[in-house]
Formats: sequence, structure tokens, C-alpha cells
Amino acid sequence: MNATLLLIAIMAAVTYATRVIGFVALDGFRPRGRLAAGLEAVPAAVLTAVVAPAVLLGGPAEMIAAALAALAALRLPIIAVVAIGVVAVVALRAVLG
Repeated sequence: MNATLLLIAIMAAVTYATRVIGFVALDGFRPRGRLAAGLEAVPAAVLTAVVAPAVLLGGPAEMIAAALAALAALRLPIIAVVAIGVVAVVALRAVLG
């Protein structure tokens, strides 16, 4: 096995182990109050952290697609918003270059 595959296997094992440890350590723990509210905000915060640099550093296609996705977010679930954003940026990049 070459070094790259070995490194990938080790990283996969460590990632899996951290997830299993989290499930085992927090079995039966149910967050309440402010902690629950904070944890519910994590997915939106992570998505924003991933998308914001591309929007701010991108061209007009990315900015228009982000605006369309923001409008869609007012009414639609997050998976639909992500799909609309992806389709919009692909289409706008094809049209605008």
C-alpha cells in the first residue's frame, strides 16, 4: 500500500473514531435552552462560512446567484435554497462567462 492510501485510511479511521466517541460520550444528553438554540444555528453558520468567501470574492454570477438564493431562503427549506443557488450560479456562469 503506498503512503497516500495509508494516510487516507488513517485519516478516515480518525474521523470515524471522533464521531463514534461523540455518540458514545453524549448518549442520552439532550441540550436545552440556550445551548439547544446555539446548536440549531450551527448548520446555517457553517453554510454561510463556506459560501460567503465565494460570493464576496467571485464575480457578478456568484453575487446574483447569492441574491436569488437569499430570496428563495425567505420561503423554501435549506436544501431547496442550496439547489437553487447551485443551479443559478452554473447558469449565470454559462451566460455571463
